[in-house]
Amino acid sequence: MATALIAAAAIVPAAAGAAAVPGFSSASAHAVQPQPRAGSCHIRGRGLDVLPDPRCTPGLRNPAVRQSTIGTTICTGGWTSRVRPPESITEKEKRASMAAYGDRGRLSSYEYDHLIPLELGGAVNATGNLWPEPDYAHHSGFYANPKDHLENALNHLVCSGRMPLLTAQELIARNWVAGYRKYG
Repeated sequence: MATALIAAAAIVPAAAGAAAVPGFSSASAHAVQPQPRAGSCHIRGRGLDVLPDPRCTPGLRNPAVRQSTIGTTICTGGWTSRVRPPESITEKEKRASMAAYGDRGRLSSYEYDHLIPLELGGAVNATGNLWPEPDYAHHSGFYANPKDHLENALNHLVCSGRMPLLTAQELIARNWVAGYRKYG
């Protein structure tokens, strides 16, 4: 079951009783992580308004990224390229994640996306933070992914001190589409 697999990914809850606050995961970027069973996850929405299944992909945070460390992590050039898992790992995970979500298209029709992005301190390679997001250019004719735009806008707000890190992480994990409508 998805919950059991997510628990296996070294998740540490953010705080007891704080269900809205995304938990942490330190799952290795250099090991293929187990995925939910095929057909157990379901996207919500259509077109540009697609959200992952919150049971399978609730969004998880990187324990190394805190408000006190943003100056040496997400607000430093090159951070995401230093922590991003290699494609040799994520391609295997992407296939299994697509099966979990019932996606039968080509791999290139989906982006294996961090729900809480690396540039906002998302867990690097946790099953509960990665999902097969439809490729917007392929599915809609749009070439700019609205979620990517939101990620950049929120990173700018966090790094300029105009939004707390946790607020940005919660906003994007809870409902990135609503966040895009407000901040995109």
